[in-house]
Order: sequence, then C-alpha cells, then structure tokens
Amino acid sequence: MSADQKSDYSHLLSPFRIGPMELKNRVVLPPHASAIGNIFGTDEEAERNLAYYVSRARGGAAWFDSLSAWVPNTGVIPGFEPTGVGATVQGHYSLPFFVERVQAYSDALHAEGAVVTGQMVHQGGMPHGASPVLSAPVFNTVPHQLNREEIAHFVGQYEFCARQAQAARLDGVELHMNHDDLLEYFLSPLTNRRDDEYGGSIENRCRFPVEVLRAIRDVTGSSMVIGIRLNLREEVPGGYDINGAIEIAQYLESTGLVDYFHGVVGSPWGNPSYIQPHFFEAGQWAELAGQFKRAISLPVVHTGRINHPDVAERILAAGHADVVGMARAHIAESDIIEKTRTGRVDEIRPCVGGNECISRRYVEGLPFGCAVNPATSNEVDGPWPTVTDPKRVLVVGGGPAGMEFAALAREKGHDVELWESSDTLGGQLRTAINAPTYDMFEKYLTWQQRRLDRTGVKIAYGHTATQAEIEKAGFDVVAVATGSTRRTPDIPGVYGDNVAVIRDVLTGEVQVGKRVLIVAQDDHMPPLSLADYLTERGAEVTIVYATQVAGQLLGRYIVGGILGRLDEKGVQYRFMEDVVEITATGVITRNVYSGRTYEVDGFDNVVLACGGVGDAGLYESLKNGPAAADGREVHILGDAYAPRRLVFATRQAYALAKLV
Repeated sequence: MSADQKSDYSHLLSPFRIGPMELKNRVVLPPHASAIGNIFGTDEEAERNLAYYVSRARGGAAWFDSLSAWVPNTGVIPGFEPTGVGATVQGHYSLPFFVERVQAYSDALHAEGAVVTGQMVHQGGMPHGASPVLSAPVFNTVPHQLNREEIAHFVGQYEFCARQAQAARLDGVELHMNHDDLLEYFLSPLTNRRDDEYGGSIENRCRFPVEVLRAIRDVTGSSMVIGIRLNLREEVPGGYDINGAIEIAQYLESTGLVDYFHGVVGSPWGNPSYIQPHFFEAGQWAELAGQFKRAISLPVVHTGRINHPDVAERILAAGHADVVGMARAHIAESDIIEKTRTGRVDEIRPCVGGNECISRRYVEGLPFGCAVNPATSNEVDGPWPTVTDPKRVLVVGGGPAGMEFAALAREKGHDVELWESSDTLGGQLRTAINAPTYDMFEKYLTWQQRRLDRTGVKIAYGHTATQAEIEKAGFDVVAVATGSTRRTPDIPGVYGDNVAVIRDVLTGEVQVGKRVLIVAQDDHMPPLSLADYLTERGAEVTIVYATQVAGQLLGRYIVGGILGRLDEKGVQYRFMEDVVEITATGVITRNVYSGRTYEVDGFDNVVLACGGVGDAGLYESLKNGPAAADGREVHILGDAYAPRRLVFATRQAYALAKLV
C-alpha cells in the first residue's frame, strides 16, 4: 500500500485506548451474530458462532463487543410466563456452561489480537418496567412496576453477571440502556412516571442504573472496562431527545463509574429501527453522535449503518466518534479491515442493507443468510476448497444466482463460461436498482462483475442458449439460471390498455399516469419499492393487499423504514382485499374474509406487482435430453426454479458450488 492510500484511512487504522483496553484500530463489532450461531446453544452452534468471530478477528477488527447475554429474570412470581423478545427467566449469565463457553470465546479472540467485551441485557416490559406505561404504540403488553425490593434484587443480578463476566476473561462489559431495556425504562421520562426516589429528577431516574454500575464496579474494580449503550434520542413522543441523552450521559459520567458511551439511534420496531436498512443514508446520524460527543469527555462509540471504510473514516475524521461500530459490514465481508489496510478497498464485498441477516431468522424461521455473502456462517467449514480435476462448467443466465455460482465455481478452480442473453448482468436485480435507495444493490452488482472479471470467468453477452448448442458443446456441468418470466394473475381485465407490470414500469419501458393503483401479490419489498419509485415521479399511489399487512415477510427492523417513507409521500393502502376484476378506471375487490365487494376507481393505471414464474423450460429439456443421459450434470438454481429473493439465489448458488 502506498503512503497516500494508508493516509486515506489514518483515523480508522490508528490505535486507541479505552480504560485498560488497547485497540489496534477504531472498529468494534457490536452484537449481531445470534442468528449465525448461538454461542449458548448446542456445541455445534457455539462452534459456528466462534468460527464466524475468529474469521472477523483475523480480518483485522480490533474490538468485539459482540456477546449479547441476558441478565437472569428470576424476579418473576411463580407461574408467571414472560413473553416477547425478552422472554427469559434463567438468562445467559447463569447458564452452567456460561463461563466455559465465554472463556473459549474470549481466549480465541485474544489470540488474534482483539479485545472482547460483553453486553448485559434485560429487555424491559417482559414483564418488568419502571412504571406500567407502554413504551411504543406497536407493543401493548403493560409491564409490572418494580418495587424497591425487586429493584434491589436486580442490582444483585447484575453484580452476579459481573462476576461471571470476570471469570469468563472478558475485558469489559457494556450495559444495555436502550432499545426497550429495563434500564432505559428508568432513564426515560416516557416510561418512568414514578413519584418515589427512582422517578422524577435526572438523579432519581438514573438511580437504578447507577446502583447497577456501582455493583459491577465493586466486582471489577479498574481491571475491566464498563460502557453504556445509550439511545441518542428516543423515537416515541414523550421520550428524551438528544439534549436528554446528553443530560443522562453527563450525570452518569459524573459518577466516575463509566469508561465510554456507545451512542446509537433507532427503536426495536420503528422508523428508523436500530438496524437501519437501505432507506437511510450511510452514517446518517453521525452528526448527532458528534453533538453528543462534544458534550462529554469520555470516549464515544457510534454505530448506525456505517457500511464502508470511507463512511467510517469520514465520521472519525470529523470527530463525531472515537470508535465506529460495523456489524452488517462485517457480515458481508470478513476481511474489511485487512483489505482497507492493504489497499484493496475495491475488493470489499458491499453490504446492501436489506436486513435479510436478521429478518430471515426471526420472521421466517429460516437459517441465517447474508444476501451478498453465502459463505457467512459457514466459516466452521474452513477455506473455500479448490479442485485438482477441473471441469468445464456452463452457467446459463447472469442474474444473481448465475453470477454467484459462476464466481464460486471459478474460485474453486473450474473452467467456467457464463452465457447471458442480454447485454448486461444482474437479471431482475438490474431492474430493481431503478427504485430509490437501491444504490448499494447496484454497487453489489458492480462488485460481482469485477469479481467475475478478476477470477477469469468467460462471459458471453447477447447469447441465448439452446438445448442443441449446449449438448453439442460438451460441458461437464450445466447450471441453468434463466430467471423468471412475469406473472400475470388470472383476473378479468388484466390485459387492458391501462394495465402495466412492475418490471416494465421500473425500467421505464411503460409510462403511467398521475393516479396509480398497485395490485400487490408479493409478501416482500417489490410493491413498496414500486410505490416509492412512482411517488418520486409525482404519482399518487394506492396499494391493494389481500393480506392484513404490507410486506408480511418484512421484519420489524426493516418494515418501519419503508412504511414511514411512503406515508410521508401520501401512499394509501387497502388491506384484506383481493382484486377480482380490473376496470378501465380501477379495480373491483373482494374482502377475503367477508366476501364483500368494493369498487375502487379514479385511477389512470393499474400496475401489477405480482412476482414471477420460474423459467425452467431449458432445464427440463436438458434434464430429459441426451446430455443428461450421457452422465453430464444438469442443475437448476435461482428464480428459474422458484422466484424468491437475492438471499435465496446466492445461498442456492453456494450450496450447488460446494457439490461441483
């Protein structure tokens, strides 16, 4: 790396000290990997979790604040059943194998030159709170107000957790005082309506957190770092703003019990969530963190869609933070710091901010998956293998599935050709990037193109493959990734002159009028992104869903961002209504539960956002043809099999590439 390249990231790559912790650079990994592999689960899950983190430590990250562990919730009366995200009784710190598991985690990361801290989490309202007050309009479980004896009990629980953390050889602990944590409920004027010594003034609202801090410090002394993760503002009216956050931080700093603050933005459900998706700018709240930092003297960590070294360097150079948190960026790219250090920034795989990494696991109950890096969570298997007997591999179709499979097969050592019928790669993702806020998806396609060029995949554009041509060419392996065709639902009037399809609208092939009705037969982002696209161009949009909600497969960490964005632009919705006819000026709908019909008119155009149909014709002909009969491998993947999302395409490509 040249001196100029290194100076471009002089802040990011410089060392820093927080209490007794020496950081080799300014990057921390905040908690994010419970879906990748549960360190407190089975031995296999713990091994997977550890392998993931060790790979990121080898990739150069300095600090792992990645252990999110729950404080025992044993104050519940007999027979009471906690519910929701914080539904735990035993917690993690009291597990019989906590110390053993976390010692292995700490030792492995220390061996790679990293420092290691763990969070103490007590998600509030499950059932405990400062007052019987709701913290959000989307959660209606009223908490139990803790009495003095219960508060003292939980102080003791935190003290116990500190002893466990110390025994586990952690370098420090971070108190989770945000995102509906019990401690935040005491800090917040929204949720703390007490009139005793634990409510009212700033000193009283901080009393319980300070008692917890003192109990922890009595255990650890100066040997361990103690940090506080704090919202820079609360998202619900009645909560504190940035000035309230500063007031809290200044008071806690004055106790001498705290070593650093970790300032973040967002809620567990809203707009934004604390896991901000691609509707927001990278590092959007850095200046708010800077305002916070200038008001206190302790070091400040800031996390919030810091998705690239350029973003991190900009924030650090501006003095908005001392350390930056980069979680999803490390999910997408294990070697992000090492590639920055060695001048290979253009090789960093970009995080697209689609939040599949959390939505799949917690919404659909599917295994963890990163949309752009299917190797993530498979680190336990070791490096990607290479072959000694390369095969001739043909990939038909250059969409996300075909691109990923071609790259992986070539990286394995095979001789790979990719035939694409159009003049560009990307498939339907190339269409989707025309919607607002999809710039990172476009960067991902550019990165994949560079990867294919770098690895030496032979690409033929404008090449429509035929069965005869493929069989004559004599490839050892053929992977058919021909994508999908547009799906036209069987609705009277669907072929009317006023009807368009999402693909044609997003590419600009079809222009629509001022008032547009979208028929949404898609459980994920496309109908909402189409509405975003149309409203950017001045359209008035109504979306009709047969489901009870919009985007029912979108998790709470992403859906609030797009729904808030569209509401600001005046988008209207009709739910629980199936479109049974398209008219010249709108649609006729039927309530899916009562059967009652409605005429919805006054529209210039109706646009179908109804997904696609797998284009498996070539695959079926090859599978039943002489090539397959001769023992050549013929496979299908991606939307050609069944149209889904980017993460499905890349994961299927990875699974197939492992077998070839």
